[in-house]
Amino acid sequence: MGESHSRSKREILDGLADIVNEIAGIPTEDVHMSASFTEDLDIDSLSMVEVIVASEERFDVRIPDDDVRFLVTVRDAVDYIARHSGNTRP
Repeated sequence: MGESHSRSKREILDGLADIVNEIAGIPTEDVHMSASFTEDLDIDSLSMVEVIVASEERFDVRIPDDDVRFLVTVRDAVDYIARHSGNTRP
């Protein structure tokens, strides 16, 4: 109970790095908090959709399309997931 709420930002970062590696082939060590998805990691819009879907499943979080545009850096995504994890209401 409450496991999703107890995730640290480090755990989220590590999980996100795994997802980015699986989807885009980016080495996990390149996925750091200040990295931009588009500029530094070269994630295109289609790959970003896959990253979002995988993140929703892995972290028990719902990321509405309107919020995706605010997830520019890895830090943005980690902070968003930390705030909303376990909150999957539509």
